[in-house]
Amino acid sequence: MTTTLRPTEPLHRAADGTLSRRYQVCVNSRPVGRVHLATELGAGPPAARIHELRIDEPDRGRGRGTVAALAAEEVARGWGCRQIVLTVPGDATAALALTRVLGYVPRNRIMEKAVDGSALVLPPGSADRPMTRDEYEIWDRVGRQRYAEDWIRRGLPEAEALAKADRDFGGALPEGPATANMWLSVLEHEGVPVGELWLGRRGGQAFVYDVGVRADQRGHGHGRTLMRLAEVRATAAGLDRIGLNVFAGNTPAERLYESLGYATTAYHLYKTLL
Repeated sequence: MTTTLRPTEPLHRAADGTLSRRYQVCVNSRPVGRVHLATELGAGPPAARIHELRIDEPDRGRGRGTVAALAAEEVARGWGCRQIVLTVPGDATAALALTRVLGYVPRNRIMEKAVDGSALVLPPGSADRPMTRDEYEIWDRVGRQRYAEDWIRRGLPEAEALAKADRDFGGALPEGPATANMWLSVLEHEGVPVGELWLGRRGGQAFVYDVGVRADQRGHGHGRTLMRLAEVRATAAGLDRIGLNVFAGNTPAERLYESLGYATTAYHLYKTLL
């Protein structure tokens, strides 16, 4: 039997130059599923995204999804893409297994939890306060560089990673620490700053954009305190869920979030197209 992709619509070319097309997955001309493929603007090499790849229930478990994914890669190559990306729900065990077989690499994942509204009791000697403007200037510069380095380690050219950092930080904090629905806090211990928290409102829930403990202050539980502080701030803002992004390979952070009850809701993966 032959599994192929059959276009169900013309190739769409948007004003910004991106491409998009939907396909049927066919076995000997019999439709058994669907694929939606599109290119993306953004940092890094030209990339395509698999927005949807679905095989109908009666035809699952027969390798149709594998062949359809490989066919989508060929389409992406024909569009001049050097990378293909996709997002998989956190509970989609079979889809995650397929991505491993196909050689996709985890880039980052989104984690969430419900907040219970419990009061925060800071450890003795610890206190939090708003970030000052002078502190913000330093934090912003260092944070952009660190964020860019995270993307460089995951395959983005340096210039593209730096541009992405500027877009993401500048877009989320257009007014700096005065930006509405954003909270920038400093945690102190014994009067010494030990870490920072960037929390915001996103999509109807709280989101931890960045949390960091200073290098010489790690290993003392300050990261856990900052995360509990984020939950309390979320509750005070009337939000009952909190989410965050963690890059693949950041094992200490992943273990911390899991210990605090965060569960993965989505994996973001990529594959280089040779």
